[in-house]
Amino acid sequence: MNIDIVRQNIFAGLMDETFKKLTVTDQKDFSRNRWTALIDVFSDNFPQTEIFGFSAPGRSEIGGNHTDHQWGRVLAGAVNLDTIAIVSLNNSDRINIVSKGYQIKPVNIENLSFVAEETHTSEALIRGVCAGFVQKGFTIGGFNAVIDSQVLSGSGISSSAAFEVLIGQILSDLFNKSSVDSSMIASIGQFAENEYFKKPCGLMDQMASAVGGFVFIDFYLPGSPVVEKIDFDLEAFGYSLCLTNTGGSHENLSDAYGLMPLEMKNVAGFFNQPVLSRISLEQFLKHLPSIREVCGDRACLRAFHFLNENNRVVEQKKALQDNDIQKFLSLTIESGQSSYMYLQNIYMPSDVKFQPIAIALALSQQVLKAGAYRVHGGGLAGTIQAFVSHGQLAAYIEAMEHVFGKGSTYTLAIRSVGSIQVF
Repeated sequence: MNIDIVRQNIFAGLMDETFKKLTVTDQKDFSRNRWTALIDVFSDNFPQTEIFGFSAPGRSEIGGNHTDHQWGRVLAGAVNLDTIAIVSLNNSDRINIVSKGYQIKPVNIENLSFVAEETHTSEALIRGVCAGFVQKGFTIGGFNAVIDSQVLSGSGISSSAAFEVLIGQILSDLFNKSSVDSSMIASIGQFAENEYFKKPCGLMDQMASAVGGFVFIDFYLPGSPVVEKIDFDLEAFGYSLCLTNTGGSHENLSDAYGLMPLEMKNVAGFFNQPVLSRISLEQFLKHLPSIREVCGDRACLRAFHFLNENNRVVEQKKALQDNDIQKFLSLTIESGQSSYMYLQNIYMPSDVKFQPIAIALALSQQVLKAGAYRVHGGGLAGTIQAFVSHGQLAAYIEAMEHVFGKGSTYTLAIRSVGSIQVF
């Protein structure tokens, strides 16, 4: 669409309904200003021409804490913080991206080989997504883009996955007649992050961003996971999703994170299996005395967590499908307690004086009369998640920010729309 016509349509309110699908809550003025400001940035950097708009949401892990690396089940949700792009074709072999806060070099897509110097950069993700498209038999091409992201790095809602999925959506819609489905876009995004960015992530983040809404994923067959979108309107039931950044750093935690999958796999190895999803709770309990001797007690506790959490995700999915909000909230609290007691990813045992996640959970339990709370993501440091009734929202935010600082708590909604071409 012509750039001037897009501006006129936005100012005339013709895009308001589309924008509301992305923001969930009514943010008309914010959306108009955000998109027109990005169009202005595009005009400052690239020739004014036919433009396209794209959006890819961040995600929140809802259920299945540390289950994906055991080929287990997860429940995730796309959120209404997203990464958006204004894009134009440039009929070249280069992808040029301008992004606020990041210096992204042009990527020559004639070379799709891994470039070691690009490890942990945006360029690696761009090149990796293009390589994934070509490997799957799809078409790629050059484009210019400006990007604005609300999915802040370190916020726990996966900025890298949103970026990968955004690039995939652009390539699908502009060069492949929108023929690349959400699951394939997600899978290619994971490939880019694993093989080019060199981060060993699972598929949950990309799948939630690409599909939208609540998403149930069963990784029992990791090469072909079962993906199921669940239609559930959290806002209609009077709840918001809150994430609180407790201020802890993930620096120097890699070894502690690595021990969680390692110890679970050690228990699986007792049964000559690669991961815990290959054994049953009954098998585990029958051989528990011997497993304790071979693997140690913490490994056993972490296995208790996985084997129950993996089934709990199915119960959470059913509660959402049955519109049973109270059951869902109860299961969410159970999930959090299991992470705390058995998985033990709430604080570092080497630094027991510093337990910000534990403080945030205790404060949430104290403040919330209804709702749920649990650790969010990997744990040990970082964020907690809470489902807060609208009537308690102001009091909850005030209590959390009193302890963790102004702006530490994000109020989110689950967005039913995944990655999408907006215009």
